[in-house]
Amino acid sequence: MMSPLTTIVSLSYLVSAACYVIGLHMMRTPKTARNGNRLSAVGMLLAVIMTFIVVLVKHETSMTGWIIMLVGLVIGVAYGAVKARTVQMTDMPQLVSLFNAVGGGAAAAIGIYDYLTQPTGSHLALAFSLPVILDLLIGCVTFSGSLIATGKLSGKISGKPITFPGAKLLNGIVIIVMLASIVLTVGFPTAPWILIMTIVAGLVFGLLMAMPIGGADMPVVVSLLNAFTGLAVAMAGFVIDNQVLIIAGALVGAAGTILTLQMAAAMNRSVANILAGGFGTGDFGATAADDVPVNVKETTADDIGVQLAYAKNVMIVPGYGLAAAQAQHEVAELAKLLTDNGINVNYAIHPVAGRMPGHMNVLLAEVNVPYDQMKQLEEANAMFENTDVSLVIGANDVTNPAARKPNTAITGMPILDVDKSKSIVIIKRSMSTGYAGIQNELFSNDKSAMFFSDAKKGLQEIVAATKEYLEQ
Repeated sequence: MMSPLTTIVSLSYLVSAACYVIGLHMMRTPKTARNGNRLSAVGMLLAVIMTFIVVLVKHETSMTGWIIMLVGLVIGVAYGAVKARTVQMTDMPQLVSLFNAVGGGAAAAIGIYDYLTQPTGSHLALAFSLPVILDLLIGCVTFSGSLIATGKLSGKISGKPITFPGAKLLNGIVIIVMLASIVLTVGFPTAPWILIMTIVAGLVFGLLMAMPIGGADMPVVVSLLNAFTGLAVAMAGFVIDNQVLIIAGALVGAAGTILTLQMAAAMNRSVANILAGGFGTGDFGATAADDVPVNVKETTADDIGVQLAYAKNVMIVPGYGLAAAQAQHEVAELAKLLTDNGINVNYAIHPVAGRMPGHMNVLLAEVNVPYDQMKQLEEANAMFENTDVSLVIGANDVTNPAARKPNTAITGMPILDVDKSKSIVIIKRSMSTGYAGIQNELFSNDKSAMFFSDAKKGLQEIVAATKEYLEQ
């Protein structure tokens, strides 16, 4: 018979799980994503409170344990709250990746503790041993892989593919060791050396998986590692028999997997191909590609102001350059100026623009851009032929018509059909390539004009020029 406490806890966990499910459903669109995030946070808060109550009532920990939990809670809440409020939008991708690492590491820590608490030499039941070993392996892979991804996104580690002779052989050896650790955990007596072998193999595999992946694939990798975090958390839930962890982990794992597949499709590449690494060598300032002769026309803020002032339909195409310059406020000011004067303004959002899934949506939502103005790939592409001016701000590979040609680094990748616009203005600091390492053919299009400037400074000049013509 269930005790009152057990009933209350079970119901609370059910409510918490419902918050996750509904919250995740609300995150499907920018219009409801904020409330979905808040609802999910409420569910997590409820789960944490109930867990503390269970531990308190059942006297399942010592004073030392309480101190450790409370210190961890305070540090975690303080760091999360401060970091979330102070992080620059350009640093958001690496923060998300760092949170992935924390989630994977926490799940692995649960597996390590539960393995160590079993008597040495004892045989573990399959229902316990399999979740423990999967929790350990996936958690360790996520932890080290996410740290490498964080370093690449922040520029502390080169965003170029990092490879070395014998890497494939080493990968094969590590995979064999991982498989061996699963067999030894499930079918043999417990031993400290098995635990150590498992942890080392998982950490090394995470490093080997993330290092050869180029910067162009980072949004997909962050999503994939997020899915790994969810799986590790779900396994941890099975280990400690916590239903809310199982549900939350399964949701994150499923959502991350779906998003990973969608983003891979948006790049016309398989996940296996992405994990093989080697794609993405550009986007690191001036490169040799800067010297490639291309027929480009330069323009000025005054000329752009004239075009925008007399346009009927304007499409803004944001990319990482917009986030890097922290120019979201300026682009929102320009858009408001145009819409207030009867000009129709929309934003074309590519699924892999930026450095993480939904990067551009988050960036624009920060400055209260109306959600109905954010057009996803297919909807935006249907609008370009009727667009008078497309303003490309820091976007590169996702607008490159070379994707329609055979034998290029981005062949087959779905792109924004900016070249179908009546007029194109490209704000960029230089002629440097994007992550794919190839020149953007849009730059030399007869309808294109380059405005070489930092996005923030350039937009400020364009706003001033546009105001002058609109006020005439």
